[in-house]
Amino acid sequence: MPMDAGQTHGVAPSERLYKETLEQTLEQAVDAVVVIDQDNRVTLINAAAEALWGWPREQVLGRNVSMLVPRELRDRHDAYINANRHTGVDRIVGTSREVPIHRRDGQLRWAAMSISRVRVDGQVLYTAFLKDVTAQRAQRERMRLLSQVADHSGSAITITGADQRIVYINAGFTHWLGYEPSEALGRPIQDLLHGPHTDPAVIEATRQATLMGQSLRAEALFYGKSGRPLWVSITMNPVHDTLGRLENMVTVLVDITLTKMPELLQSKVLDAMAHDAATADIARMLCEQAERIAPELAVCLAVVDAEGCLHTLAAPSLLPEVCAQIDGFPVGAEIRCCGTAATTGAAVLTDDIATDPRWPVREAYLAHGLRACWTSPIQASDGALLGILTFHYREPGAPNPLHHRLMDVGLHLGALLLEREREREHIRQLAYYDTLTGLPNRRMLLAQLTRLLHAAHSEDSPLALAFVDLDRFKQVNDTHGHLAGDALLRTLAHRLRGAARPGDVIARMGGDEFVLVLPDCTATQAGACMERLLLACREPVDLSDCTLRPSASIGVALYPEDGGDTRTLMRNADLAMYQAKASGGNGLHFYNASMNLRTQERALLAHDLRQALHDEALELHYQPQVDSRDPRALHGVEALLRWTHPRQGAVEPTRVISLAEECGLMRELTDWVLNEACQQLARWRAQGMAIQRVAVNLSASSFHDTDLPALLLRTLHRHGLQARDLVAEVSETVMLAPDPVVLATARAMGEHGIALSLDDFGTGYSSLGLLHRLPIQELKLDRSFVLDIEDNPRTRALADAVLKIGHNLGQQVIAEGVETEAQRRFLVDSGCTTLQGYLFAPPMSALALERWVSDNAAQADCNNHYKLQTSLLVAQGGR
Repeated sequence: MPMDAGQTHGVAPSERLYKETLEQTLEQAVDAVVVIDQDNRVTLINAAAEALWGWPREQVLGRNVSMLVPRELRDRHDAYINANRHTGVDRIVGTSREVPIHRRDGQLRWAAMSISRVRVDGQVLYTAFLKDVTAQRAQRERMRLLSQVADHSGSAITITGADQRIVYINAGFTHWLGYEPSEALGRPIQDLLHGPHTDPAVIEATRQATLMGQSLRAEALFYGKSGRPLWVSITMNPVHDTLGRLENMVTVLVDITLTKMPELLQSKVLDAMAHDAATADIARMLCEQAERIAPELAVCLAVVDAEGCLHTLAAPSLLPEVCAQIDGFPVGAEIRCCGTAATTGAAVLTDDIATDPRWPVREAYLAHGLRACWTSPIQASDGALLGILTFHYREPGAPNPLHHRLMDVGLHLGALLLEREREREHIRQLAYYDTLTGLPNRRMLLAQLTRLLHAAHSEDSPLALAFVDLDRFKQVNDTHGHLAGDALLRTLAHRLRGAARPGDVIARMGGDEFVLVLPDCTATQAGACMERLLLACREPVDLSDCTLRPSASIGVALYPEDGGDTRTLMRNADLAMYQAKASGGNGLHFYNASMNLRTQERALLAHDLRQALHDEALELHYQPQVDSRDPRALHGVEALLRWTHPRQGAVEPTRVISLAEECGLMRELTDWVLNEACQQLARWRAQGMAIQRVAVNLSASSFHDTDLPALLLRTLHRHGLQARDLVAEVSETVMLAPDPVVLATARAMGEHGIALSLDDFGTGYSSLGLLHRLPIQELKLDRSFVLDIEDNPRTRALADAVLKIGHNLGQQVIAEGVETEAQRRFLVDSGCTTLQGYLFAPPMSALALERWVSDNAAQADCNNHYKLQTSLLVAQGGR
């Protein structure tokens, strides 16, 4: 911008050249330059400034600079400049800021402005340098908006460089993958996403896409920092420079877990159902897949059985102790989460098991880290309750959206699965079961028998096959009608079930003929089972208008003696049954002749035992239990059963007990023993004999009778005795694996004050585990320990240990089988206070025991008299 003549007058040539050079330099500068004088008028504006504002310089030079400043500052601009000029405070000089540029045509642009303050000929001038940054500002704003969009998109976005390492992550990446920028930047994205079940092919595909600079779309199972699985839709797009070289890869990850994972769960379960997989296997798959999707869950699917109780069908992550809280739980009992949901037909949430009143039994759950529970009923299309689906949580709280989605899918699949099983069971029932009795029919029997024969052959184990045919059944139909006949058949089916063992197969062949298959059953066991069945068959059947007194004929064939295949075995059992009928019916016949003889002998012995009970031909003998230091001091007596058979002589007590168990006489025998023992103790008390108590052995079956405690108390009261007068001895083997009924019976006895003595202590494998579970007041050291005390150091050590256990637990210990003085001395030295054995007295009749007590008392009196005389003589000699 050339100067006029007035401006150059009086200027030296060199100075003029300098100014012209400066003016030309400013004129050609890329950035806009504006100079104002001391009156704030524009004295210089270069071509770049003209282009920036759109004003020709002729309309700007000499005018106030406020025409170029932002409109909102024009009224105050001169005051700002003058304040700086007069005060010298450089608030605007030496700084750079972005300012808006309002062009002549109305457009808004932005410039980065810096101002210089110079003094020329005593005047203060200002020069403004402005660089157009409109494009850069727009780019920054675009990036700011893009960053906001990325951070609020809900997706995880990452940018990697050409070296495949992360250079940027958005807030979404941190939010739902869990990685902070400091943990993610500089690492390959694949290192952050892969996990146990990630498809390796997808990981490799992402590497190849980054390496080749290609786009990629895929769906895969990835994992966040916490290890939680996430089903992700991944999109990768390359960014190239102007030469086509790869600069960056932009990766967008969208969480599709709520849709994809339940979709996969449904697909897998439906596929398994289409391939006719087993119901239990499909249920387990459903639970396992749900737990893979949400590892914080422990999933359980339980079904409702015909009796209206819940049973676990699948619970892969629950321990048996927890499943035991569900199995057998009645639907009608509205306690606990599962019971309430099943009863009401509505979902039930327990967000904290520890404090929820619906969980009175919560220890098993809390002990295994289960703190919350969400249960929903599984209902059929007709509204019937099929089961429940339960999500157990390891932390207190409520379900999240994923859990709700999984529950919806799980309930739908569970309903399909259980309805399918219900229909299949119905079809199976029609095809393989008898409609009248509910027992397997001939078709099912043949299939089961073939399978069991194959197993018996593989395991070299015995098997018994029994044909059962009602006697005179045609007469029942003819006399009382078919309804009475049907009722009789249903009753017999029920009794067959009651007489059979777990694992036995019971079927109706048709008409009045039934078949039992008894796997792993010897001839002796089969005979005992059939004898019980014959007794059950003879029980009267009360109908509405009459009472039937049925009987049955039973034929038994044994594998492998009587046949090695289905056809032969069934034919021989059938022949044996007809032999039983030919013998008059109401009996048992084995195909094997020698077994028939043994069976008849056993049946005869059972008959004789029944007769002996009726005739009171049994008796009790009593063996004293004495003080270890003074064998004449009687602690109590043990009642021992004796039976002298009229032809066979003395029958072993163990054989009597076994026979009574097998032929259904155990309750009657127990009643007799208890009554006889208590009656005898009452007699002795009336005679003035100081017998503290009587111990009675009780069988295993007695403890399965919940009426046992009441029976004991009734018998005691009948004879004027107290609970403390009776000790119930039970063999240790009875309690090796006590079921709840046994434990409840034993505890009820203890609560009523009846002492429980553990017989044969030390011979079982779980004795120590029982001592804190049962109300045991007394231990009986087994005779096998006492027998070897003199010669075997190990036996002495074991006996001593048992005695110490008893003493430390405050329990009485009785050593039985003491036969020598050396045994007695060892036991006395070891602290055993009560002994029993032939060293002191054998088992003897009541009368013999009375004489023994009398003799002991006489001996004690004699000894006391001798001691008294000796004391007097000593005293006289002393005087």
